[in-house]
Amino acid sequence: MKHVIVGTAGHIDHGKSALVRTLTGTDPDRLEEEKRRGITIDLGFAHLDLGEDLRLGFVDVPGHERFVKNMLAGASGIDLVLLVVAADESIKPQTREHFDICRLLEVQRGLVVITKSDLVDREILDLVRLEIQEFVAGSFLEGAPVVAVSSRTGDGLDTLKTELRRLGLLMTAKPSDLPFRLPIDRVFMMKGFGVVVTGTLVAGRVEKEAEVEVYPIGRHVRVRGVEVHNQPADVAVAGQRTALNLAGVEAAELGRGMVLAPAGLFAATDRVDAVLQLIPSARPLKQRAKVHFHCGASESVAEVALLEGKELRPGGRAYAQLRVAEKGLLLPGDRFIIRQFSPVTTIGGGLILDTQPPRHRLADPDVSAFLAALEQGGPEERLQLLVEQAGEVTPAALTSRTGWQPAEVDRIGRLLEGKRRVVILGQPPSVVASATHFATLSERVVAELEAFHKASPLIAGLAKEDLRGRVATRDRGELRLASPALFNAVLQELVAKSRVEVQGETVRRLGREVRLSSEEQSAKDQICQAFERAGLTVPAAKEVLQVLHIDRARAEKILHILLREKTLLKVSEDLIFHRSALERLRLLVAQRKSTSNRLDVAAFKETTGLSRKYAIPLLEYLDRERVTRREGDVRIIL
Repeated sequence: MKHVIVGTAGHIDHGKSALVRTLTGTDPDRLEEEKRRGITIDLGFAHLDLGEDLRLGFVDVPGHERFVKNMLAGASGIDLVLLVVAADESIKPQTREHFDICRLLEVQRGLVVITKSDLVDREILDLVRLEIQEFVAGSFLEGAPVVAVSSRTGDGLDTLKTELRRLGLLMTAKPSDLPFRLPIDRVFMMKGFGVVVTGTLVAGRVEKEAEVEVYPIGRHVRVRGVEVHNQPADVAVAGQRTALNLAGVEAAELGRGMVLAPAGLFAATDRVDAVLQLIPSARPLKQRAKVHFHCGASESVAEVALLEGKELRPGGRAYAQLRVAEKGLLLPGDRFIIRQFSPVTTIGGGLILDTQPPRHRLADPDVSAFLAALEQGGPEERLQLLVEQAGEVTPAALTSRTGWQPAEVDRIGRLLEGKRRVVILGQPPSVVASATHFATLSERVVAELEAFHKASPLIAGLAKEDLRGRVATRDRGELRLASPALFNAVLQELVAKSRVEVQGETVRRLGREVRLSSEEQSAKDQICQAFERAGLTVPAAKEVLQVLHIDRARAEKILHILLREKTLLKVSEDLIFHRSALERLRLLVAQRKSTSNRLDVAAFKETTGLSRKYAIPLLEYLDRERVTRREGDVRIIL
């Protein structure tokens, strides 16, 4: 069965609720105040089966100007609209505002219903019909059926049902292959069940016992039960009016505007890039203007940063960044409405393009070009743009930023990888990098190594982490450091291309070796001989270096070369020994074992002839080397 959501739109007291009640047999006005005052205050819901293959879900919205925000909470999920105009009043202010909202939300289909046809004569009815046709000219309702009905007498209802069925069958079903999303428009407690939320399922499907997340509060809850159009079900699919019984949350924690979606899949945001459209009757929109922002069932205040000028004229269109006061689950492709901050009237709307954008410089042509490509491009181009903007990004972040299923992100990513536009690392994938960023990073690594070797000819290479920090880039003042996975992949490719060499944690240009001048080689020999002659009673390193005929900086680098070559070994912070002296010490301890495998400090000092200054550090060195093992004050020779 096909499921289509039909929304009413029109001025207060033009018979929207009466029409829904007559069509479906269900009174959409559920509040006592609504029944007492005879007006719709909040959203009402009903459904109508038009054959075994089509079910219409009706969202009845309030017409009073004070309750337009409630109307917006229901309008975003509709597939087709019933624009309701009373025969005795024709087009009124909220008719125009509701119709503007439907156009801004890009509702694609609908029809016009002239209600209360029994209250006027044929000439007036024909005049209203002409006014409506003129009113909708140039819009998605141009040429749409205009059906006159009377909810009191039933005249025209069969014709209306026929037209609804025809339009309903023409509608494209909401996407069931996307991750499920249910914007919450009602929250209440039901005796014996607990917390219940309702909404129009705008994408995907949700089953009983599923674990879902409440965005933006991050609460994970369990779906205890599912109802579709007031009937129990095991699963709800996109396009259905859905009620979910939730476990693991209190009703007081939930509210209209929150969204249910798969747990851990998305990230709430308070900043979006969008294309913005003002209606012709709006006032000019100034830079940094505050507006009321409506998306899905949510409402918040937002600041508009215009990206292409200081002002947006009535009827104009521009790219903008909206900085929203409260976080929410917003995804690319979502449509929104903005209303003037004061007085509160609808002034425009638009389409969300990016939900995790950086803060932009205003009037930057590169930003406008990026957003234009994001708006107009297909899935491959959009994913590539997002990866290129980030340089590198995780698949999870791409899922959140596109609104696609993880499998779809992987599929399109693999297509781009096959075209050598991105590089995918890890199994399962952990990083997606743009091919351009990968190549740039490779060249930066080579350039940094060249510069380092030129500046420090006595040092063999750079530590990996030091090199990773050196090739970091800055983007709008923020340091962009390559992830370890990407950096290591770059090094592996450079090694494969014989451009660099990696030895342990040190990286150097391939073939690069430390070349000492004759003066430096002489100093190296002097240092080596000084420590070798000293045996186990070595001098302090600074005493050895200060007698050399080269500057202190070069002398220290030569000392580090000897340490790196393991000709010299640092036993403690202050003591450096020649390798041959330590090898002789090992032999001495081994000979000691033939008489006794136990060795205390006094015995060690007697055996080696060393003072405590040398004995203690050397014993600790032997422990580290597993020549001995300390047990209390005694060492066991192993």
